[in-house]
Amino acid sequence: MKFAYFIPTRIIFGSGKLNDLHKQVLPGKKALIVTSAGQSVKVNGYLDRLTAQLDKAGVSHVLFDKILPNPVKDHVMEGAAAAREHGCDFVIGLGGGSPIDSAKSIAVMATNDGDYWDYVGGGSGGGKPILNDPLPIVAITTTAGTGTEADQWTVITKTETNEKIGFGYDKTFPTLAVVDPELMLTVPPALTAYQGFDALFHSAEGYIATKASPLGDMMSLESIRLVGKSLAAAVQDGSNLQAREDIAWANTLAGMVEAVSSCISQHAMEHPLSGYHPEVAHGAGLIMICEAYFAHIAQKHGADEKMVNMAKALGKSNAKHPMDFVAALRDLMQACDVDTLTMSDYGITREELPHLAQAARDTMGGLFTVDPCEVSLQDEIRIYEESYR
Repeated sequence: MKFAYFIPTRIIFGSGKLNDLHKQVLPGKKALIVTSAGQSVKVNGYLDRLTAQLDKAGVSHVLFDKILPNPVKDHVMEGAAAAREHGCDFVIGLGGGSPIDSAKSIAVMATNDGDYWDYVGGGSGGGKPILNDPLPIVAITTTAGTGTEADQWTVITKTETNEKIGFGYDKTFPTLAVVDPELMLTVPPALTAYQGFDALFHSAEGYIATKASPLGDMMSLESIRLVGKSLAAAVQDGSNLQAREDIAWANTLAGMVEAVSSCISQHAMEHPLSGYHPEVAHGAGLIMICEAYFAHIAQKHGADEKMVNMAKALGKSNAKHPMDFVAALRDLMQACDVDTLTMSDYGITREELPHLAQAARDTMGGLFTVDPCEVSLQDEIRIYEESYR
């Protein structure tokens, strides 16, 4: 038994916990608040609540509110310039995975020279070492999807090439994360589903990756169980606080899984979908390919026992075969009203599928090395084609 565990983030979890932010030891005296270009955190009062807490703590703040649903490198560089210009000594990501991921990347570039893509590994990234520590990062999540509040990863797109690549290292873990399920009550049903499935797949992929560990397995199965128990309830009634709490905790656990294990090639295969077609929500892209993807693993007998365990955790108590996990996914998709998503509705064409398959390997090829069975280029193309509608 050999594994490593390193999650240095202080996590403050619970309904109403944003109200306690001023009681925490914050890592600086002037914050760059990174949030989305949308209006949800403003309209719902979350930004005002955050700034009130910072004021109470004696922390000044500057707002950077340009982040897109699929965040891009240009805004990372612009945010880093703003942090330097205003003398910010830490960064707060407020919102879903996109603002928090962007906050991590902005924190890196606020203290380092050159272009963000100089430091990214994979694709056209330069893979240069980071010479200076990033600014400290605080994550305040208003969604339950990426688990980025509990891991070191950040996913950014280079618009010139449509490369959507994950990046991160020990210093990009948030120093502090606030997970307040009350902030998630306003997430619309479809986004609740997309985000919940993203958390589910972080846990499922981490559980069957060759990097899986006993500790990660415990977190994975509990996360999957909570998603099976409460995601449909949260989708159907967004005001159900108990369901929101369950999915919030499932999501944070999934982030921890990402920190101690790894995604596998399902995530690599989704990134080109939303990289080349930014209107595709990441979770929606994962949903569209999940049946064919996990059926491939089941048919290759890549993780038979673990797939049965996941099916049981997801609610199929009589599961005996790996394909029972695929059936459980289908049941959950139907319960969450996301079983009719189609690639063609987002402008994805059948003709581009081979190109997207190659792009997955070029940008996120490392994830294929931790798959529980081989997923070849031809397998990728077939999975895309079987998923295409």
